[in-house]
Amino acid sequence: MISQLSWKVGGQQGEGIDSTGEIFAIALNRLGYYLYGYRHFSSRIKGGHTNNKIRVSTKPLGGISDKLDILVAFDQETIDVNSPELRKGGVIIGDSKFNPKAPEGMDVRLFSVPFTEIAEELGTSLMKNMVAIGASSALLGLPVESFTEVVDELFGKKGQKVVEKNMEAIKRGAEFVDKEAGGPIEDLRLEAADGKKRMFMIGNDAIALGALVAGCRFMPAYPITPASEIMEYLVKKLPEFGGTVIQTEDEIAAVTMAIGANYGGVRAMTASAGPGLSLMAEAIGLAGITETPLVIVNTQRGGPSTGMPTKQEQSDVNAMIYNTHGEIPKVVIAPSTAEEAFYDTVEAFNIAEEYQVPVIVLSDLQLSLGKQTVEPLDLNRVEIRRGKFLGGQDIPEQEGELFKRYEVTEDGISPRVIPGQKNGIHHVTGVEHTDTGRPTEDPVLRMKQMDKRLRKLKNLKVDTPVYKDVQHEEADVLLVAMGGTRGAVMEAKERLAAEGVKINYAHVRLIHPFPVAEMKKLVEKAKKVIVIEHNATGQLADQLKLHVGMAEKINGILKYDGNPFLPGEIYNKCKELL
Repeated sequence: MISQLSWKVGGQQGEGIDSTGEIFAIALNRLGYYLYGYRHFSSRIKGGHTNNKIRVSTKPLGGISDKLDILVAFDQETIDVNSPELRKGGVIIGDSKFNPKAPEGMDVRLFSVPFTEIAEELGTSLMKNMVAIGASSALLGLPVESFTEVVDELFGKKGQKVVEKNMEAIKRGAEFVDKEAGGPIEDLRLEAADGKKRMFMIGNDAIALGALVAGCRFMPAYPITPASEIMEYLVKKLPEFGGTVIQTEDEIAAVTMAIGANYGGVRAMTASAGPGLSLMAEAIGLAGITETPLVIVNTQRGGPSTGMPTKQEQSDVNAMIYNTHGEIPKVVIAPSTAEEAFYDTVEAFNIAEEYQVPVIVLSDLQLSLGKQTVEPLDLNRVEIRRGKFLGGQDIPEQEGELFKRYEVTEDGISPRVIPGQKNGIHHVTGVEHTDTGRPTEDPVLRMKQMDKRLRKLKNLKVDTPVYKDVQHEEADVLLVAMGGTRGAVMEAKERLAAEGVKINYAHVRLIHPFPVAEMKKLVEKAKKVIVIEHNATGQLADQLKLHVGMAEKINGILKYDGNPFLPGEIYNKCKELL
């Protein structure tokens, strides 16, 4: 028996590949296994190869594996494209309809199963994915009853007959393979899971849930891959809490509506990807100069322009730090797990209001769409902090004509009111202004307002700006990464440590302002630094060199082909650099 397994299903987009993986994974999640799933899909609605790779384990995990134990194929292309991942002795389960052929010279076991034929006998070829699930369950030794609850939830609204037909498809697939294989294959049988209930969610769901819990009640947004699921989640949930989602005509409208809602005292956010953030650049500057709280989620993808909209990349780092003209205070937070995405989104709203600045939650496609096991979230950790927000409070009558909304203060943060609040009337403008908001070009007042805004973040406090796994006072190497790569980097680190390499690890969660003090200590105590990131120019490494120095120590492992890092890739590249 084994403690973990890697399973992949593939075929043409539109054939139900996603639902096959979803049903398989949810059932195993309900049994108490830990999971991590990653979908490879094309940027077209139908057609083109797609696959869903799911890793199952009795222990926590943070990414997909190097090798593959089982490949479920709905066409020969799936075998041709994905078979190199199969381990020695791995299994291919292919639909008999296309006469599956294993690659020559590979030590794999092939089962040709009549997915389509069995499904058509039961009434429709659409159920071939259920036959495939049954075939997989037979090899793993999982009872078909493990899928009953999930199938009932998915198809119950269509009637009991539909539920029964789908369960029969799973049963028939299991019976066929059980007969062919002579029972479960021992080197594919998973050890029993602990049976505990845990969530299974994509990073986008965690971000959306974090926004909801943080008190966000308005989301204007324009659909874009890979951010759309945030809007789709909130369009269902926000109305239950008195909120709403508006699909805008473009990203400019989305961000300006969010700014308007925040100005009115309502916690609001928008979410997009790189192209959308480019359109928002001017409005982000507006939020900066008007000192209006703003939360934006950027789910990075392959660029530039339309680029590769369904592929992994981390090439927006510079854009998120520098994309506004002029100079404003801004915060960029980059969670690395779904759990962090939840808590960091809550914190983003707090920071935005406390410091009255734009806050960008920087995700990437792997984190946004990768589905993973999440331990029950601790709502006791959630707090709402609104800083110097005076909404609902009595404001003393002003000595002058207007309220000093942009009063110059020692900490750089001014008192904030909402429109219509008694004694709170002030000007709001995107041009430079006095402390009451009146436009001005006075050089002295200009410098006072700029200095005030720019000193806001000097006292910024963020919980865990750097996730650290530090085992050595003096290290041979320090690995540095960000975003959704954490699981793969951790596994590579463990392999290197097992070989006697003195290795420390730092995962940067606060991209801007850069956590100089924390990173400087780690870099100073390492002989070599290796920065692992999904872009072609080493943007995170450049931030490290800029803020920490010691550039002669810093090396990079870069990947920008659209695919996520595998642990073995990082391990091998590190070996070359050591």
